[in-house]
Amino acid sequence: MPPVAEAAPNIFQFTPHLLGIWVAAFLTFAIYSFLYADNPVYKFAEHLFVGVSAGYGVVVTINEAVIPDLINPLFHPDKVDLAAPHYLAIVPGILGIMMFSRFFPKIDWLARWPMAFVLGIFAGLSIPTTIQAVLLKQMNGTMQPLVPVAPEGHIQFVAGFEHLLLFVGVICVLSYFFFSLEHKGLLRVSSRMGVWFLMIAFGAGFGNTVMARVSLLIGRVQFLLYQWLPTLHR
Repeated sequence: MPPVAEAAPNIFQFTPHLLGIWVAAFLTFAIYSFLYADNPVYKFAEHLFVGVSAGYGVVVTINEAVIPDLINPLFHPDKVDLAAPHYLAIVPGILGIMMFSRFFPKIDWLARWPMAFVLGIFAGLSIPTTIQAVLLKQMNGTMQPLVPVAPEGHIQFVAGFEHLLLFVGVICVLSYFFFSLEHKGLLRVSSRMGVWFLMIAFGAGFGNTVMARVSLLIGRVQFLLYQWLPTLHR
């Protein structure tokens, strides 16, 4: 059986795959046209992206949450390995419906209850995770031996320098945010060093962000050079 792209009829010598490449190239140029000026073509691509993303999110939510977690437990329990309908699923269903009260000004206050529930659940789940992934990891990093010794008995000077630098950086940054005492003397010096450590950390974070955006640009340029441009010579 031939592939779908080969079986589909060509429209003006455009196969579905080739048409997709041209649409992607047009949208790429439309988005990057903002570098010249804000224009209707850019706005069209922007609105199209937002609309497609919203539609995709709605479909995913219905198929991944509403149907398996609400519809099936209530009306098709056999599809989720239940012997009888799970009526407790009505509670999140009602909370979800209350979210839509934001579209009705007279009863928009009903949306506060599900929002408060979601925020409370999110906070309760994220706080332990954040403590484990950030705070405890940071504490563990500052408790490493300053003079680490390898199993062979050799002193690891590079690792020791890294541990010392991390320890000094954490102490200096914390001293910058210590406002119970006036920043003078040794506390002034450590707080000033903390500013330098913060600037280095912010610079590294900004650099990572720029690298991620540049990698996206490289991907688009490679698409235009190696997939779109060859179609012009057909």
